[in-house]
Amino acid sequence: MKFFSTKNKTNVASFREAVLSSLPGDSGLYFPIEIPKLEEGFLSTLEEKTLQEVAFEVLNSFCQDDVPKEKLKAIVNDALNFDIPLVQVEEHISCLELFHGPTMAFKDVGARFLARIMSFFKETDDHETTILVATSGDTGGAVASGFHNQPGINVVILYPSGKVSPLQERQMTTLGGNIQALEIDGNFDDCQALVKQAFLDSDLNDLVNLSSANSINIARWLPQSIYYYLPYMKSGFEKRLVFSIPSGNYGNITSGILAKRMGLPIHRFIAASNSNDVVPRYLKNGDYNPIDTIPTISNAMDVSVPSNFTRLQMLFDETYQAIIEDVEGFSLDDNETRMAMRTCFEENRYVLDPHSAIGYKAIQNSLKDDEEGIFLGTAHHCKFLDIVNAALDENISLPRATDPLFETKKKSQKMAKDFKFFKDFLASR
Repeated sequence: MKFFSTKNKTNVASFREAVLSSLPGDSGLYFPIEIPKLEEGFLSTLEEKTLQEVAFEVLNSFCQDDVPKEKLKAIVNDALNFDIPLVQVEEHISCLELFHGPTMAFKDVGARFLARIMSFFKETDDHETTILVATSGDTGGAVASGFHNQPGINVVILYPSGKVSPLQERQMTTLGGNIQALEIDGNFDDCQALVKQAFLDSDLNDLVNLSSANSINIARWLPQSIYYYLPYMKSGFEKRLVFSIPSGNYGNITSGILAKRMGLPIHRFIAASNSNDVVPRYLKNGDYNPIDTIPTISNAMDVSVPSNFTRLQMLFDETYQAIIEDVEGFSLDDNETRMAMRTCFEENRYVLDPHSAIGYKAIQNSLKDDEEGIFLGTAHHCKFLDIVNAALDENISLPRATDPLFETKKKSQKMAKDFKFFKDFLASR
């Protein structure tokens, strides 16, 4: 399998090359040169398979030229070593709980796979690699956990100062070792812009081997398609399933659409957004018009220029009419999000974080009589306790398992949103 740049289809790379470089030199994103179809009989035996077996069969289609089968099996078995339950919240609406991994966020799936794939590639590479990660919340912790103490790899995490939750910040600033956190005076888009500029700076790339662990990296993006198979593994194919996905950088929803393109019979998708609603607005009128990022209580979705929008277009051959046949947009402001959290708790005794709450409300707002709704539980509510407790008028405490994070000294470096400072920092490492 080869991967082309979304900016230039003649710019082609192998899976290994795409993973290690993260971005093509023309500032596009890597995308599979063809979308493989599931093997005949795969879906009919889905209920008999484990999640790890599904992951192997799906991902092998993309990386078999560069990763031996037995190695890939070992990687997926190690990466996907936690439960992903499907929990009914109310009639016809369930939550796919993706927050049972080590950092309590859906990004554990992709980050753990990427870390292990990259470590495998580094076994035959003597050069040290620096992973650059821009995060609006959960990616930083998941990548820090996944890559901590991986040989030959340093990680630099950029996060917006004062715009992540205390637990999110602790998860990416307390490990030390090969993990360096930069607290940027700006928003997520500023962090993401610094990372992209670094990849496009030829002088810097001559000095430092750079790669990324954001969903722009193909090995972070592809494994996120795996958990869309879980509802079918648990309950078969009798129902018309609608997936509602809390969406910020749009890696999660585009990986689900990839699963559908491979043959998984997903009925439709909802892109559930906060006030940073550039894609829902596009889905309504065809006009892609980013505006300045708006800070919200669902901070991991505070993205005004989502990187994976170009993959959304590629999945539908850049045809707007085809996109809106499969994907519906939805957005909530902060007050509406708090109300959704409170209503769900009062009616169902189910606690939502502010991101999953938007996915839940989108399903409630859109579900038809012949459909079954699934929203992705993208993060554990404890990561946003101040917001959750205020919305619910409750006094929920952090799990005891998080105590060590607050007993360890925070290690981060403050930095202006200035590329020269960032470049000098990277060049001096």
